[in-house]
Amino acid sequence: MAVPREIKNYLDKKGVKYAIVTHKKVYTAYDAANTLRKKLNEIAKNLLIKTDKGYVVVLLPASKRLDLKALKKLMNAKGMGVKKIEIPNEGVMVRLLKIKPGALPAFGSYHDLQVYMDKELRKVNKAIFPTGSFTDSVEMAIKEFEKLEKPVIGAFSQAKKFAKPIIKVTKKQVKKAIKKARK
Repeated sequence: MAVPREIKNYLDKKGVKYAIVTHKKVYTAYDAANTLRKKLNEIAKNLLIKTDKGYVVVLLPASKRLDLKALKKLMNAKGMGVKKIEIPNEGVMVRLLKIKPGALPAFGSYHDLQVYMDKELRKVNKAIFPTGSFTDSVEMAIKEFEKLEKPVIGAFSQAKKFAKPIIKVTKKQVKKAIKKARK
């Protein structure tokens, strides 16, 4: 599955500079980073967000997680007057955008959706953006993406919290286990 033809045509018609990046089949931004050997902050993670005023596309670095309260605050600061905000189930993508579940392209304007971009993405010059394909993405300068999408930029991400190990093991316990295994 290559970059969807309609997305490629859209990018070409808009005259933006990009490079197609082919990779093994991935379903998450985290997997894309591992497959492409890129840092998580160089991968743009995107989400479809439902508000009581409609839908928007949200982009943030894969190294971060979405803070819905901060996003709602940003939207309201920009005059949207949003009361409710949520991440819809994937069936909405199929019905609303006519795409496969999980195959949301980063280019919201293609679907006439406003794009919100976390300012953390500006910390890298180039990023890998999803295209709606599980095997092909595009690499593009952040400035080029901004020129194309004219996103609302703000702070609505937070550091990812990784689960703590269930069992704490000391070095002494590891050495003891290794010694015991050698016997």
